[in-house]
Amino acid sequence: MPLLAMDALRAALPRGQRLIGLDPGARIIGVALTDVSLMLASPYGSVKRGKLTAIAAEVMAIARREGAGGLVVGLPLSMDGSLGPAAQAARDWALALSEATGLPVALWDERLSSAAVNRAMIREADLTRKKRAAAVDAAAAAYTLQGALDATAPSWKAAEEDDRHGP
Repeated sequence: MPLLAMDALRAALPRGQRLIGLDPGARIIGVALTDVSLMLASPYGSVKRGKLTAIAAEVMAIARREGAGGLVVGLPLSMDGSLGPAAQAARDWALALSEATGLPVALWDERLSSAAVNRAMIREADLTRKKRAAAVDAAAAAYTLQGALDATAPSWKAAEEDDRHGP
C-alpha cells in the first residue's frame, strides 16, 4: 500500500474506526490508539522490536481487538525538517508494515516527541528514570498521534455544517 497523507488517511477511514499510532524505536515500538471519534489519542502499550512478521501480527491483533483501520507512524525528521537516514528507515519500515498488515499508513513528524514526554513526566508525574522508560514509548506514540489528529481535525464550522445537513 502507498503512504497516505494524514488527512487522506483520516478521510478514508470508515466511521467508527480508530487509528493506531506507532513510535518505532530501536528496541521498543510505542503503541497509541485513538478514540472512535478521532479526537483523542491515548497510550496503549508497546511491542518489542523484532521481525516484521511478528510485529505485523501483533499490530493486526490490536487492530482487530480495538476496531482500528489505519496506522500513523512517527517520522523522525532531522531538526531542519529533512529526511535523514533514521527518517528513511522509518518510512521504509512503515511501508513494509502496511504491506504486511494490509492497513493504510500515514507518517507524521515526531521530532522531539520523546523529549517532550520525558519533560512532562518529570515535571508533572515526578517519575523516576526507570519508571519513565517503561511508559515513554507509548506516551511518545500518543503525543505524535495526537499532533496528527489535531492538525487534521475538521474545523468546527465544517462539523456544524455536517451536523445540520445530516449523514
